[in-house]
Amino acid sequence: MQRPLDAFLQMLLLHSKLSGAEQEEILGLSGRAVRVRNRSDIVSPGQTVDHACLIAEGLVARFDQMRDGRRQTTSLHLPGEMCDLHSVVQPTASWSLTALTDATVIFVPHSQLWRLALRYDNVAITFWREGMAHSAILAKWVGNLGRKNATARVSHLICEMGLRSESARLGTRSAFDLPMTQEQLADAVGITPVHVNRTLQLLRRNAGLTFKRPRVAVEDWDTLAAVAEFDPEFLRLRTGGLS
Repeated sequence: MQRPLDAFLQMLLLHSKLSGAEQEEILGLSGRAVRVRNRSDIVSPGQTVDHACLIAEGLVARFDQMRDGRRQTTSLHLPGEMCDLHSVVQPTASWSLTALTDATVIFVPHSQLWRLALRYDNVAITFWREGMAHSAILAKWVGNLGRKNATARVSHLICEMGLRSESARLGTRSAFDLPMTQEQLADAVGITPVHVNRTLQLLRRNAGLTFKRPRVAVEDWDTLAAVAEFDPEFLRLRTGGLS
């Protein structure tokens, strides 16, 4: 298994070019490792933090919480992702984080990230670009929730997480781990758990999708992507970096 900072660097290199010195500086970041239990919040609504969260192990979700306690998941985060890099400039959380599985999170101090960004302009731009990539995913989720039916929403989520798992070297787009319950899937796609179950059965018949937690397998990726109207461009996964 890759070290968390190695995995983080590889994710940055998917869309940015970094010099040898810049890469060494990123690998030299440090932080406190915290073990978080399944269904526990890592950052709560309104909390002010002095660190960013680098996922070392497990699956983490960003969420918005209603007054009655209901939650809408707005993004998912895999090992190697620093899922709230934006907190460096906006430390009071409006979008909060919770562990969907037992997880290990590295709390990287904002002070380290500030120093690195101020020392290397290109690293600052790389962090900016990473935030942009996360924003693009959020925008796609908004569009899916507002305009697509349940089958397309679930299909799109499976396609997205398969491609992201593949780019993170955690599996392939057709075979990867997604350790979510049907209730958690429902929170991500804005339907009921019963509707999630019916949708998964439909996709099993039509695209050969099997979802036996935590493993997802897709026999007919092209059909699933067509149902989802999936265009991977929004993920900004351009291996080799951008100038």
